[in-house]
This record gives sequence, C-alpha cells and structure tokens, in this order.
Amino acid sequence: MSGSPYQGPPTMFNMFKSQTSLDLTPRTCLAVSLIYCMSADGEIDPEEIGHLMSVLGRNATRQSLESAVKYARATQPAQFLADAAPRLRPEQRLCIILNMIDSAMADGEAEAGEQQLIMQFAQAFGLSENDLNPYFRALVAKNDRAVLDR
Repeated sequence: MSGSPYQGPPTMFNMFKSQTSLDLTPRTCLAVSLIYCMSADGEIDPEEIGHLMSVLGRNATRQSLESAVKYARATQPAQFLADAAPRLRPEQRLCIILNMIDSAMADGEAEAGEQQLIMQFAQAFGLSENDLNPYFRALVAKNDRAVLDR
C-alpha cells in the first residue's frame, strides 16, 4: 500500500456519470420544455409523444431526443429556465410556451401539474396570463374537434 493521501476516485469512474450538459439551442429548449410538460402529470400519454415528434420535425434524431430526456431528468426546471431564458428571443419564448400549452391539451385537458409548470415557464419568460389569453383561446378552439361532430 502506498502512503499517498487519498485523492478521490480514479477518473475512469467519470464514465459512469450521466451526461447532463446539452447545447441549449432554441430547438433543444423546445424539446426539453415539452419533455418537462409531458412528464409534469406523472405520465406521458401517446398523444403527447406524437405531438412532441411532430413539433420537433423530421430532422430530430433519436439521439437528440434521448439527450434532451437525459438532460430533463437530471436538471430541475428552475435551473433550465435560468440557463435557457437569457438565450431565447421573445418570439422563441412565446413559441415554446404555446407548444407547451398545445402539448398539455393534446390529451383533452391540461392537468394541474402541467398548468403550474406552464405558468412557471411563462413567468420566467416574462409572459403574463393576460399576454397568453388570446393564444390560449385560439388553442382551445383548435383542439375542440367535437365541434366537427355537431
């Protein structure tokens, strides 16, 4: 045994750490935001996954989606917002919030956890409930497909 002082675990153990860094581009921020929103109610519905895939578009890869999921699991929403909000322009912030609302409503109605998360994001993005009301009404009308059967 050597008499050298303990200097922590060997660097090879760093391989076991989960990768939590992510390039927070606007599109990546959208993916992470939707993942937070989808998991806010404790379950991810098939409609929400379909919405996520359609929003991310055909250029989204399985690897980019998995990286976003890993990041969302390892990072609290408040930390994500602190890192992401300053990087986003106002129109990008609005786009993300509206997609979160649309995703939350994809399964019929936004659950309480989803509503709270969306309002946390809106506040961090500098958007009030009054700012969002006209958009919300438009999304409700868009998602009310029952009118097609009346």
